[in-house]
Parts: sequence; structure tokens; C-alpha cells
Amino acid sequence: MKKGMVLEGGAMRGLYTAGCLDVLMENDISVDGYIGVSAGITFGCNYKSRQIGRSIRYNLRFLNDPRYSGLRSLLKTGDIFGADFCYHEIPEKLDPFDYEAFVNNPVELYTVATDAYTGKSVYHKFPNGMDNDIEWMRASSSMPGVSRAVKVDGYTLFDGGVSDSIPIEYFMSLGYERNLVILTRPRGYRKKEGKLNPVMKLMMRKYPALIPAMERRAMEYNRVLDLLDELEKEKKVLIIAPTKDLHVKRVEKDKEKVRAIYDLGVDDTRKRLSEIKAFFGY
Repeated sequence: MKKGMVLEGGAMRGLYTAGCLDVLMENDISVDGYIGVSAGITFGCNYKSRQIGRSIRYNLRFLNDPRYSGLRSLLKTGDIFGADFCYHEIPEKLDPFDYEAFVNNPVELYTVATDAYTGKSVYHKFPNGMDNDIEWMRASSSMPGVSRAVKVDGYTLFDGGVSDSIPIEYFMSLGYERNLVILTRPRGYRKKEGKLNPVMKLMMRKYPALIPAMERRAMEYNRVLDLLDELEKEKKVLIIAPTKDLHVKRVEKDKEKVRAIYDLGVDDTRKRLSEIKAFFGY
């Protein structure tokens, strides 16, 4: 039976997931594979490279650097999270990503992005964490309206959360029968459904198939949350979610809030360590 993890996104809420993963690494809890969406992959890749503390370290260091995120980055580069700085300067020079450890770790890693021209999910398995893998990470995190579409491997892609925010069904279809699911919203949360606003529709006019996908997002997200509740009853998934609301902006500049998100992930996971170990048969 293959053991896996599914990591939800959520921009800076993803540091909750980073805290959870650091505790798992500290306690040598491993899986056969995992899949991350948006921030779930950009922060979650450090689980495969076994770099405890890296996500919170570089976020606190560069949080207020205009090259990292914010309106200046959006106006200057077209991306609210600076593509070159986040995906090249930091991992290659400023806080090096351990590509060798990534490659040598047999844990399989996947992500999902959304095809801009079809609105459908596209999944990717990472061979080495470099080259096109970097572009897939960026694609999975490229939020429509505040990011440019990413072109890679013949696709034009946006954020994976548009089409598959919590890809439990895809991962189970790969044979991962027992999955730890890390959410970045408290249990009981449901998205409000509604039509896309006219401004966003105008911005996405080049990608007409993406608009209905964005409008279906809340309905699909809530459906998967209901499915997770059923899978949890069947003991096929174990869900970790914030035990209190994360009052944080998608582009958060308050270091204390960011640290608090990460610390909550650490605390919530430590309290459930015995449960997690039993779930995975340790």
C-alpha cells in the first residue's frame, strides 16, 4: 500500500504546511510520494530535499523585499511573486536549494497546474527539481489576474488551484491509497460560490475556457472537502488543518503573522504525531 501526502495551496497560508512538513522531517516520517498545489509545491519541495526550516527562513528574510512579492513586483514583472527572484535568485544563490538531495531522495513528487486554453488540470511528475520542474512549480503558483501564464512543455498554464485545489482523487488514481492531507483552511470551511467579477473576465478574455473553470472553483473545492470527510470516516485519509483561522493576506508583509502561521503548523502536527505514525504504520 502506497503512502502519500496531498498539500493544498493558499499563498502565504502555505507556511502552515511548511511547519507541518518540518515536524514530519524532524521525526523521520516519510511517504512514497506526494503532490503539492501552488504554495503546497513551492514550499513543499523542501520535504523531498530534506531541508528543515528552509521555507520559513527565506520567507522571513525576504518577506519585505520588493523583488519577492507585492505591487511593485506585479507592476514591474507582471507577477505578484517575482518569478526570477523567487525561482532563481533565492534557490540558486541566496538560500540554496539542495538539488542533489532532491534527486537522491526516492520519494515521488507531483504538482498540478491549469491549462489556460482548456481550463483542465495538467499533472507533472518531477524528475530533478531543475530546468522545466522550476517552471512547473511557477505555473502551479501563477494566480490568474496577478501572474503571467507560464509556458512549459507545450502548455500555457496557470495556478493548479483553479482546477484541482486538493488533488486527492488524482493521487488515489495513481495507487496512493493512504494519504495525509494538509489543508490551509480550518475544518468546516467552505468557499462561497459566485460568478467571476467583470474585471477578471476582461483580464482573462484571451483564455475563454479558463473563465468557467474559475467560476466552478468554489463548487468543486467544496465537493472535494465533502469527499475528504467521507474518506476520513473510511480511514483512507488523515487530515491536518489549522486549528484556528489564519488571518493572513495572500501577500503578507507582517513577519509576526507569517511566523505565527508556521508555528501553528508545527504545534498542530506535534500534537498529532502519534496519530500520524499510527496512520502510516510506524
